[in-house]
Amino acid sequence: MDVVVDQVEKDSTNEKQDYSVGLKRAVFAASIGNAIEWFDYASYGYLATVIASVFFPPGDRTLALLATFAVFAISFIVRPIGGVIWGHYGDKLGRRLTLILEVTIMSAATFAIGLIPSYAKIGVLAPILLLVCRLVQGFSASGEYAGAASFIAEYAPPKKRGLLVSLVPASTAFGLMTGCLIVALLEYLLPEAALHSWGWRIPFLLALPFGSIVMYMRVKLEDTPVFTEMKEKAEAKKSEETIEPGSFAGVMKYKKNLIRAFCVILLNAVGFYILLSYMPTYLTEEVGFGKVEGTLITLITLTTYSIMLPIIGAIADRVGRKPVMMTACILFVLATYPAFILLSKGFGFSVLALFLLGAMLAGNDGVLATFLSEMFPTQVRYTSFALAFNTGNAIFGGTAPFISTYLIALTGNMYAPAFYLMIAAVVCFVALIGAKESAHKELPTA
Repeated sequence: MDVVVDQVEKDSTNEKQDYSVGLKRAVFAASIGNAIEWFDYASYGYLATVIASVFFPPGDRTLALLATFAVFAISFIVRPIGGVIWGHYGDKLGRRLTLILEVTIMSAATFAIGLIPSYAKIGVLAPILLLVCRLVQGFSASGEYAGAASFIAEYAPPKKRGLLVSLVPASTAFGLMTGCLIVALLEYLLPEAALHSWGWRIPFLLALPFGSIVMYMRVKLEDTPVFTEMKEKAEAKKSEETIEPGSFAGVMKYKKNLIRAFCVILLNAVGFYILLSYMPTYLTEEVGFGKVEGTLITLITLTTYSIMLPIIGAIADRVGRKPVMMTACILFVLATYPAFILLSKGFGFSVLALFLLGAMLAGNDGVLATFLSEMFPTQVRYTSFALAFNTGNAIFGGTAPFISTYLIALTGNMYAPAFYLMIAAVVCFVALIGAKESAHKELPTA
């Protein structure tokens, strides 16, 4: 009897060790892959002023910048479509395979941007090729965030799900920080002529080796226990009339949750792209900082944001998802306009303002991915998450730099983006009022 008990305890210990190792691998591979994808994606935003001069006709600086941000925004049109496609196959064939394909396509598209000749060499074909590559980028990125978050959520124990899933937006911030730092180094080390000639290509060309490493790491993973269990149950019940994983009919069963998720995502979409992508351009074009100063100040925002995300995730595991997110909304309504005023008061005040804005955004984003993962059952989690997230980002996120630039030009008020952020916070707050608290519970399976 003692031998049997010892063997059972040994088997149990081994299973726990295997699960722990699998959890660590899953979190690392999903997070680092997401970081690389967003490094690729961020390179475009941080080099927007250079790209405007390389790919568009010389003359009107504002028009060229608007055209650059228009390409940025148009690439988001394919994201809802990509989200549905990636989500469908992620729910049907598995999270792991889908994540491998996404990072492969993203890396290839980003690498291709680094090879496109300038407008001076091939004329109008240059912005056309840029747009094509950006569309492919948008298509592949549309499944990454939702896939990585779902993958980690399905591995994580309920009491630590908020903390572990918060590593997805943290890895996004890490990718943005890396892109920001590399751009800052290029702007500091290279003469302007060299930066505009070939230096700007370096971050894009790095996508291929980085993407290859991530692809290799993800090939070594196994699919999540939750997804595997769902597939086994589906096989056992295949003679019954059940909803196919990732099907449109299955997703539409949760249309109220989809609408709510779309509204909750609004603050993330507007806040993320104004504060972490558009901000270097805002600081140089509107506030008057040099390129290196603008990029380095934004790096402070990213650092604050990335450090705060897991802290916020851990707090949400203790007090719940809704209280944390609703507090972030209130802070955005009250503090955004004063923070934007501080941005124009000198370097020190700009650092303080972006520190505060980064912390506030983390208060929302540190919980958002977990909140969305917990809203939908396994068979439609990836599809529903990706559809809501990418639709919100397509309409409000990708257009945020363009709308901010346009609002400033239209009103003559350099603080106009602050009001856009405040409206997004109000919509998010109202949507959260009727949402159910999902902390400390098992993920829904049906």
